[in-house]
Amino acid sequence: MTVTPELVAAFAPTGVLRASINLGNPILAHADPATGQPGGVSVDLANALAQRLGVGIALVVFDTAGKSVQAVTDERADVGFFAVDPLRGAGIAFTAPYVLIEGCYLVREGSPIQANDEVDRDGRTVMVGQGSAYDLFLSRELKHATVLRAPSSPAVVDTFVAQGAEVAAGVKQQLEADAARIGGLRLLPGRFMVIQQAMGLPKGRGGEAAAFLARFVEDMKAAGFVAEALARHRIQGASVAPAQAAA
Repeated sequence: MTVTPELVAAFAPTGVLRASINLGNPILAHADPATGQPGGVSVDLANALAQRLGVGIALVVFDTAGKSVQAVTDERADVGFFAVDPLRGAGIAFTAPYVLIEGCYLVREGSPIQANDEVDRDGRTVMVGQGSAYDLFLSRELKHATVLRAPSSPAVVDTFVAQGAEVAAGVKQQLEADAARIGGLRLLPGRFMVIQQAMGLPKGRGGEAAAFLARFVEDMKAAGFVAEALARHRIQGASVAPAQAAA
């Protein structure tokens, strides 16, 4: 698609592209230990989009998905990187996914729970990051277990341990790292969901901007940009999403 002044104005009404970055998902973004600067797949994509539009970029950084979503919904940011969810779709126009992430459960070594289908039982408690994709999904899907909420996704396992919850739910990579750090914990085999990570912009920015962003994501997947970014940032537990057929 041709980059027109109208399209640039739709994406960057302040003159720069404000990209909402969620540091709470280590698959997508992280803070550099030395500099504190954000990096990761989502940051790479945000920079590439700004370059394609011919505008500068301003990263608007958050520690939770919920805050990142709200920034785009409220148009305090122009684009963001989110797990696709119907609730979030009320104010955000999503692209097709660019990355697929596994959602897994973690329990204590001595837990009687051995499989994912044993989690949703009366009296059981499941800890999730407040406002995360896992919170939204499990709040709908779990009919018997009780959902408890940690302040953020990176805080899930520590809160799970501190409050004595029976199950923690989150990004496989984060759970594996926390299990290695704390000890005495194990992941249940398999996954309970596959999370579709997509880009999105406020719905009020119009159909032309939404179509441009959708095309951009497909181009980045097809060109190998997303796969190269995952490899460069040494990300495991995620894969490039399949191409989306043109509408």
